[in-house]
Amino acid sequence: MSHPRAGEADSGPRSSRVRTSGFARLVAMLVPIIATLLGLAALAWSADKFVAGAASVAKYLGMAPLLIGMIVIGFGTSAPELVVSAFAAAGGDPELALGNAFGSNIANIGLILAITALLLPIIVKRGILRRELPLLLVVTLVAWLLLSDGTLSTGDAGVLLILLAVLLTWQILSARQAEADPLVHDVEESTDLRGMSRKAAWTWLIVGLVLLVISSRVLVWGAVEIAEALGWSDLVIGLTVVAIGTSAPELASAIIAVRRGENDLALGNVIGSNLFNTLGVVGIAGLIAPATVSSELLYRDIPMVALMTVLVLAFGFRWRRDGRINRLEGAVLLALWIGYTAYLLLNPS
Repeated sequence: MSHPRAGEADSGPRSSRVRTSGFARLVAMLVPIIATLLGLAALAWSADKFVAGAASVAKYLGMAPLLIGMIVIGFGTSAPELVVSAFAAAGGDPELALGNAFGSNIANIGLILAITALLLPIIVKRGILRRELPLLLVVTLVAWLLLSDGTLSTGDAGVLLILLAVLLTWQILSARQAEADPLVHDVEESTDLRGMSRKAAWTWLIVGLVLLVISSRVLVWGAVEIAEALGWSDLVIGLTVVAIGTSAPELASAIIAVRRGENDLALGNVIGSNLFNTLGVVGIAGLIAPATVSSELLYRDIPMVALMTVLVLAFGFRWRRDGRINRLEGAVLLALWIGYTAYLLLNPS
């Protein structure tokens, strides 16, 4: 009877341990993946309910439609980015917070606005070309200048939040003085809240907020676990998975706007969301936890936000008349976003 050689004596148990270890790693990966997917789905759903409830409560409390449109709806559509970035910053993952904010801006233009244009070309009104789009470009440049020293300090965060307050005040005052601000009219038309009772409004406001917080915590945990398991940086996971997920409310709003034939509203939603992400989300994350800013964010990701904003401005420009972003231009924006995202996934560390 032959006996196993010394080197083969425990090959069976060892291979069994290897298989068990591999299965354990697979199970360990599945849990954060499922948590991330569930967190993304719950985040999109709860954000929609929170915005509807908050807008209806504001209406019952006597807030003017203008303020509901510009503040409640504007803040609400960026609520996922705000809550996720706040928890990420508080949890010691500032790169995830910054990646989420600027990655959402990129996805808003390269994914959401592009898909909207592919479904139905977008009318770009002259007021938006003269004011809101150049303003978004300036705000992006200001954020880059503040972060260019490699840190997001409390002072930088304060400047961003002060600029947000000034911007909101200016928009509200100018909208009251001017009778035809295109963004204001678009947003007011989108806030048809007559179907929700007072009780339902308060219920969805509270339920939406609670679920928003819980789903954000689950999403951040799952995303960080996946990033660590795959060797991805927090910045890349924030720029890709988390950014796409937190942009889901804007995508839903854009699809609804296209169905209603109000596709120009999608542009207003994207501009408002990007302004709030740059000033409000980054500002609040910086107040919670000052952070070191990576060179990749400064020289790759923020410039990508600026490039996409310039492209929207160029595509929509027409001399002395309303502009238009057609399907071909939408395809260019989508291709740029796909290429950028593919590059991140191929260079994730």
